[in-house]
Amino acid sequence: MNDLFNSGEDQDQQDYDDDAAETDSRQRPRSPLAVRMRPRSLDEVVGQQHLLAPGSPLRTLAEAPQGGPAGPSSVMLWGPPGTGKTTLAHVVARGQGRKFVELSAITSGVKDVRRVMDDALTARDLHGITTVLFLDEIHRFNKAQQDALLPGVENRWVVLIAATTENPSFSVVSPLLSRSLLLTLKPLTEADISGLLQRAVEDERGLAGRVSLSDEALEHLVRLAAGDARRGLTALEAAAGVAYSERDPDVTVPTVELAHAEQALDVAALRYDRAGDQHYDVTSAFIKSLRGSDVDAALHYLAKMLEAGEDPRFISRRLMISAAEDVGMADPTALQTAVAAAQAVQMIGMPEGRLILAEAVVHIATAPKSNASYKAIGAATADVRAGYGIGVPAHLRDAHYPGAKQLGHGKGYIYSHDAPHGIAKQQYAPDDLVGKDYYKPTANGAERDISARLERLRGIIRGQ
Repeated sequence: MNDLFNSGEDQDQQDYDDDAAETDSRQRPRSPLAVRMRPRSLDEVVGQQHLLAPGSPLRTLAEAPQGGPAGPSSVMLWGPPGTGKTTLAHVVARGQGRKFVELSAITSGVKDVRRVMDDALTARDLHGITTVLFLDEIHRFNKAQQDALLPGVENRWVVLIAATTENPSFSVVSPLLSRSLLLTLKPLTEADISGLLQRAVEDERGLAGRVSLSDEALEHLVRLAAGDARRGLTALEAAAGVAYSERDPDVTVPTVELAHAEQALDVAALRYDRAGDQHYDVTSAFIKSLRGSDVDAALHYLAKMLEAGEDPRFISRRLMISAAEDVGMADPTALQTAVAAAQAVQMIGMPEGRLILAEAVVHIATAPKSNASYKAIGAATADVRAGYGIGVPAHLRDAHYPGAKQLGHGKGYIYSHDAPHGIAKQQYAPDDLVGKDYYKPTANGAERDISARLERLRGIIRGQ
């Protein structure tokens, strides 16, 4: 098992010697899989193709020959974790006549920055070597620390590649930002992660074919990665370790199964297919739990859908439907909450959007229930389809066009606001539907009051 995670070609973690341009002379044993699979060229980079087109500034910077056009002197890489910021910095540093220096804004200060600048100036003037300085989490540097980078950037003592997960417009000082090329990295797709994990299984730098990967385990690992390549490779390495340690002695190449991934990561796989039975089954259970006022079950199914990667917009639509169909006029504010939740999730996004969805779920599940409105429109639709409701009473017809009055349109119409209490005795329904009650409010919630008011309204309108 020891050589499962070791590679003889672990060149991506080589130490860059300040006194030599030769970068392939050192290797670091037992490097993590995510380090060993770090791309050696831009062609191996997963995702971010919008930044790597021929002639793009990043490709120019990475492929610039010694003595040729060097591209930008400072690059800001802004994007979520695991999208390739460190990887791109390593690829740029692999160019001829370059050395790589990495600092973390979490542990480094002004003295460290100045030391790198001094060493870079010496390496350039004495050895003709360009220093690529990768500064991770630059948003954690204060103004003085960021200002210390300016001389090296301005005079090209270093090629600065700074990475941040926060918007540089708010976290990087203007002088440094104006001298930098800002590049935005996008989250990796599931296809990107899937391809990377399958390549890691076969690649000599990775697991070198010592294990195979089942489709179920691959799907689980891709889902756990959540667009983070490093997380996906780390999860694969852990699962492969379990599979290899539990292999049958007669099996040369064990298969990483779903159970191995679950055991290694202590995370159960969600049996949820967003395009299959589980999608419909869980959605059905979610709606029925809301209708049944079981707030705890409804929250469980909400969490399950979100953890499985269900589109929050789909969940928002189901909540709006549930508020109208199952709560209705028993609590008219439930629909307002559902609509507000849908709009808020659209603006805020995930993962914070789950809090808003949970609030809507709690409101709808605990609200008094009535499907009276749902049944009313159903009954009215059934009568329309059956041919009932022939014509519109003459006094309700439009009387604004020429000749309408000669046809009797509008004759005898009583303007409701002229009647006592704003309610007039008058026929509104077609002749064959006079006296037909579609809406039958329940005694639940706000409909208890609506029921009494509706009885009085119908009595006045129908002259009863």
